[in-house]
Amino acid sequence: MRKVITKIGIVCSFLFLAIQLTSCNDSTEKEVSTAIEVAEAIVPTAMVLEEIIYRNPIVFITGIDKGNAHYYEDARSYFQEKGYQIIEDQYSVEEIITWLNNHESDYYFGDIHIVNKSNPYKGLSLETVIRGEKVTTETLRKNITQGKLPKLNKVVAENSKIIFHADGLGSNSALMKTIKDAFVTDIPTNIVASQYFTIFGGNYAEHYLAKPFYVFYPTANSPGKTDLSKEIARKYPEEQEIQWYDALNNESERYVGEAYTTQFNIPVKYEIDFHNSDEEMPVLTTQKELVEYLKQHQEIKADFSKTGIELTKFRWRWTVKKNVLTIKGKTTALCVLKPLTKPYGDLGHVKPDTSNLRLYAIN
Repeated sequence: MRKVITKIGIVCSFLFLAIQLTSCNDSTEKEVSTAIEVAEAIVPTAMVLEEIIYRNPIVFITGIDKGNAHYYEDARSYFQEKGYQIIEDQYSVEEIITWLNNHESDYYFGDIHIVNKSNPYKGLSLETVIRGEKVTTETLRKNITQGKLPKLNKVVAENSKIIFHADGLGSNSALMKTIKDAFVTDIPTNIVASQYFTIFGGNYAEHYLAKPFYVFYPTANSPGKTDLSKEIARKYPEEQEIQWYDALNNESERYVGEAYTTQFNIPVKYEIDFHNSDEEMPVLTTQKELVEYLKQHQEIKADFSKTGIELTKFRWRWTVKKNVLTIKGKTTALCVLKPLTKPYGDLGHVKPDTSNLRLYAIN
């Protein structure tokens, strides 16, 4: 199947033996001839090596920009300028694996880029299967266990990399491992992602990384930028270079390395069925009572302990129908982004090198 180049080496031990034997009398000539014939016979099979030939990098653009957003457009332009093949209209893990299998050839895929706009608190916006749930550790593991995902063929080699451009994914070791299991083959698959935010189409660089800092408030109930700047300063006392109030009011990088803010909402939803439960339905009349109830609910408490976001940072709504308590919450995250810049030389962004373990995690 794969391209193989046979390299014929010289077996030193047989040459040495041949030289020694030629110095002997005529009675050993047949032995010398036999030794050389044996050497010639085994050399070709003993030195067979496989040269792996990789295909040019490919890029999956896995979403569509909405409103004034241009993340996917900027990513597409960046990779097109590098001459990479762009793959459109593959919006799920199932479709990506199927596409790779359908384009199997005598050459392995090398770098496979997957561009997906997401945030670290919601998982990926990429679907698990077609029209299925969005990718999280739990949803992807469920689809793997249930056998709903196709198995990846032998289209990648030992040094191939599947590179996810998804904000903060490199910090989520559990999801990285689950993604690795989804793309498993007979050899370990290298899954690469950064713990930083991935920026395309910047004012001073077409592609760079930025360190995130977070502050949260109940959606539609902001305490104001002044109070939020004081809160985020207390949260990150080690960061002395950022002027937090200015950064929270800045929407873009006005000079190289300047911190600025983006924002997104994080919704949560819980449905608690009391129909066959020994626990009584709580009587809730205020947000404070609901928060106290959520703090006592072990599953929800454990869920929030993973995110590190306080329950009080959410705006809560709840309804009761047929012994089912439905709870919905939403928080707004203000994310201050500090572009990574070179620590020496001319001021400029750090190059997003996917082989740099200080910038990218490899699972």
